[in-house]
Amino acid sequence: MTRVKNLSIMLVFSLGVAVLSSCRPQKKEEAASETFGAAPVKVFKVKKQRISEKLFYTGTLEAWQRINITPDTGGKIARIYVNEGDRVAKGQVLAELDTQAIELQLKQAEAAFAVAQARYNDSRTNLDRMERLFKEKAVSDQQYEQVRLAFDASKAQLDQAQAAVNLARHSLNVAIMKAPFSGIIASKNADVGDVINPMMGAFSGGSGGVLTLVDFSRIKIRVDVSPSEITRVKKGQPAILRVPSLPEHEFRGTITVINLAADPLTKKFGVEVAVDNPDLVLRPGTFGEIAFEISTHEDALVVPQKAILSNKYLFVVEDGKAVKREVVLGLQNATMVEITSGLAEGDEVIVEGNFGLEEGATVNIIGEVKP
Repeated sequence: MTRVKNLSIMLVFSLGVAVLSSCRPQKKEEAASETFGAAPVKVFKVKKQRISEKLFYTGTLEAWQRINITPDTGGKIARIYVNEGDRVAKGQVLAELDTQAIELQLKQAEAAFAVAQARYNDSRTNLDRMERLFKEKAVSDQQYEQVRLAFDASKAQLDQAQAAVNLARHSLNVAIMKAPFSGIIASKNADVGDVINPMMGAFSGGSGGVLTLVDFSRIKIRVDVSPSEITRVKKGQPAILRVPSLPEHEFRGTITVINLAADPLTKKFGVEVAVDNPDLVLRPGTFGEIAFEISTHEDALVVPQKAILSNKYLFVVEDGKAVKREVVLGLQNATMVEITSGLAEGDEVIVEGNFGLEEGATVNIIGEVKP
């Protein structure tokens, strides 16, 4: 009996200890275990900001002006005053041909003009005298006609001599090659002593003119726009240029040309953008990305594109839980989208960890995404 009684006492004591243990306060680790299984997410706090809808294209940068410096007359290159990379001003002499033969031709033409001028003056005097005599009936019609014809011939010879002088002077003038605009010498295509013949489009040293002059203080970029988007592009519309060599910089430009007819092969419309380049950091021949700002809203509620699911809803955090919101989308660009209905300023929108998330799921905010 005593053994059974002792076992009963021990059993009651054990049960009491178990009850007391279950009623003691929880430790911090045990309290934290209640959030175990919450989905980790990153949020974006909604606020008003500027958003622009843009169309993106890639094109090649071109110099605003480019010309091959070639004289209008043929001859041997006597002097070249500039080198590649030199900056030149409008009207500056760049090169010239050997003008010795042209100068001799000019002297010959001027001498012939002097002779023709003397003959003309003499025939003019004879005609004046003959007209007086003809009015007095002192000479015959045949005599008067001969003098008049001699005057007409002398006048034609004088005009011909003047044209020869003008031609020689023109040849002398164009033999001196000047810069038609300010710019930079892009290439030197000939050497002193080369013979150039502009009628053949080449010379003994190569082709493409004596020098190539470019002005890229302003840049133009040509892009092809599809028929579905050309109606959204307007002349004078702003554009933004980015180039790989300067990833941190944006260059603002303007649409200057829109072709009215599509290319018969590509069925696309050519559009040209002008961008000022006063520091010459943009280089012709390189690639760049052009963005056309189609539409802009200044005070819009925007969220990152990756917050939108199925193009119609997103999740916001309310009391530690994911709440599904139907939204109406407005302007969009590559990274952000405007919300015209369904959100309020200050809402915390889930942008990371939202895929596969269920309505009402417990979430744990592990970070905030900045715009």
